[in-house]
Amino acid sequence: MTLLNNLLASLPFMNAERADYLIDSFWPMLEAGLLYTIPLAIVSFIYGVLIALGVAIIRTIPDGGRLIRFLQLLCRIYISIIRGTPMLVQIFIIFYGLPEVGITLEPFPTAIIAFSINIGAYAAESIRAAILAVPKGQWEASYAIGMNYRQAFFRTIMPQALRISVPSLSNTFISTVKDTSLASLVLVAELFRVAQNITAVNYEFILIYSEAALIYWIFCFILSLLQNRLEMRLSRHL
Repeated sequence: MTLLNNLLASLPFMNAERADYLIDSFWPMLEAGLLYTIPLAIVSFIYGVLIALGVAIIRTIPDGGRLIRFLQLLCRIYISIIRGTPMLVQIFIIFYGLPEVGITLEPFPTAIIAFSINIGAYAAESIRAAILAVPKGQWEASYAIGMNYRQAFFRTIMPQALRISVPSLSNTFISTVKDTSLASLVLVAELFRVAQNITAVNYEFILIYSEAALIYWIFCFILSLLQNRLEMRLSRHL
């Protein structure tokens, strides 16, 4: 550790005290990232994709009567509102607004709900576009072998659409990892919140925030590598 301290202290704009701050703050931020940031992103992404699947399926039903048209209208309104308002405002409405009507949530569930709703709106459009990108000949081939609409959709179209949407959904997940920093504003003890707490003590804003940015980048870099491997594996099956 002394060698690392000396190495850091020898860098421009660094000294022994700042090197100690840098080293001492690394593990608490990394731990917060592993225990809160990544789990928050994963759970929110899972729920968000489930919402997106439901919305995308409803929006791609060709003609299902008044009920389906009404549900499609609700889906369009949902997507328009979520995509047209900042996520920060959505988080604040859930965390600070809902208690006014008797609904009080803890910070972590608040963040999950806000992120899931947000992911659902954006991912729904990605999945819908992927469904529409499947050639019409796939529908015709499914009908030709005796499938009805539901069978053709879930057995033929949806598997292909999900493969098509993998790059877009992967990018959404990586963006969600970065967006979890907004959860710090409702007191979730994730990576950026820990960085804020540390800077409140030592006032080394540029040093600690740059270190936090480095940890975020490491997380996203690893996820990008996993995304590339997943896309390569799926491409072999196309």
